[in-house]
Amino acid sequence: MLRALIAAFALCVASLVHADDVADAQRLLQGGQPEAALARAEAALAQRPNDASLRFTRAVALMDLARDAEALDAFQRMTQDYPELPEPYNNLGLLYARAGRLEEARVALETALRNDPAHRVARRNLGDVLLRLALQAWEGADAALPGDPELQRRIRIGRELAASPR
Repeated sequence: MLRALIAAFALCVASLVHADDVADAQRLLQGGQPEAALARAEAALAQRPNDASLRFTRAVALMDLARDAEALDAFQRMTQDYPELPEPYNNLGLLYARAGRLEEARVALETALRNDPAHRVARRNLGDVLLRLALQAWEGADAALPGDPELQRRIRIGRELAASPR
C-alpha cells in the first residue's frame, strides 16, 4: 500500500514538473524570449524526448528565431508521430507560406482542418494562403491579357487585403 502511494505521488510530481516545463517555455515565448524558450524546451526534452507539447514548443521557438529549416523538420516529424494533431500542420502551413510554397501550405492547412474543423487559426491561415494563390492566378491572367479593368480591380483589392496587418 505504501509503495502504491509513493508511486502515485511520484507520478503526480512528474506530471507537475512536466506542466511546469511546458508552461515555462511557453511563457518565455510569449515574453519575446525564444532563445530561452528553446533552451528550456530542449533541456526538458532530454528527459522526455517524445513529449508532444515540448516538441511543439521547441518547434515554435525555432520558428520564432527564423530557423525555418529546423522548425520545418521538427513539425514534419510531429506530423509523422502525431498525425491526428492539427497544430503541427498549421505551423507547417505557415512555414511553407513564408517560403512562398503556397500549394504545400494549402495542403498542410487543409490537413489541419480535417483533423480539427473548428481550428480557427488554421482556417484564417488557409484564407490568407488562398488569397495569395488567387492573386497569383489573377496576376498571371493580367500578364497574359492586360487591360481588363475588373481583373485589375480584383488584383488591387487582393493586394490591399494581403498587405493589411493581422
